[in-house]
Amino acid sequence: MNRNTIIVVALAVVLGVCLFWGVGKYNGLVASAQQVDSQWAQVENVYQRRADLVPNLVETVKGAAAHERETLEAVTAARARVGSAPSTPPTDPGQLAEYEAAQSELGTALGRLMVVVEAYPELKANENFRDLQSQLEGTENRIAVERMRFNETAREFNTKRESFPTSMIAGMFGSKFATRPYFHSQAGAEMAPKVSFPG
Repeated sequence: MNRNTIIVVALAVVLGVCLFWGVGKYNGLVASAQQVDSQWAQVENVYQRRADLVPNLVETVKGAAAHERETLEAVTAARARVGSAPSTPPTDPGQLAEYEAAQSELGTALGRLMVVVEAYPELKANENFRDLQSQLEGTENRIAVERMRFNETAREFNTKRESFPTSMIAGMFGSKFATRPYFHSQAGAEMAPKVSFPG
């Protein structure tokens, strides 16, 4: 075997190893991105469950507390905005912020509604209302869990995506492997909503 043949064979082997390595890194990024998208779907699922409870809750409250029209309208309007928020897995912090803002508005409106209900003992004694309230509380807990899981999968993806040399592969594909944003607490989330009752 002459020297040129050895060089060609050596280059072919090196090229084959590099190609195999690059395919492995690419496939790892794809799998990790799919995990983030799957967890995003689960976040949407629990938010949708909350939105689905709202019409029944509003109707139940409307029957016993009809003069709380403003609060009920705020809940209904917030639910409508949730339906128009972007629902694709976010790759941009602005997209996630828009989605979070709509969900937060609904959560705040529901919180105000629950505070208003305290003034209506007959409503609190209503079995249908108690069942809806229990389902809503359970859903809020699921939302917190799924948001945490989303953040964990986003962190795993971002760590993989930003690690060298995988970052070189990710950079070759532009926005396909963009870093994923995280859920954050909304400003003022630590404070309970303030509601005053007519006296």
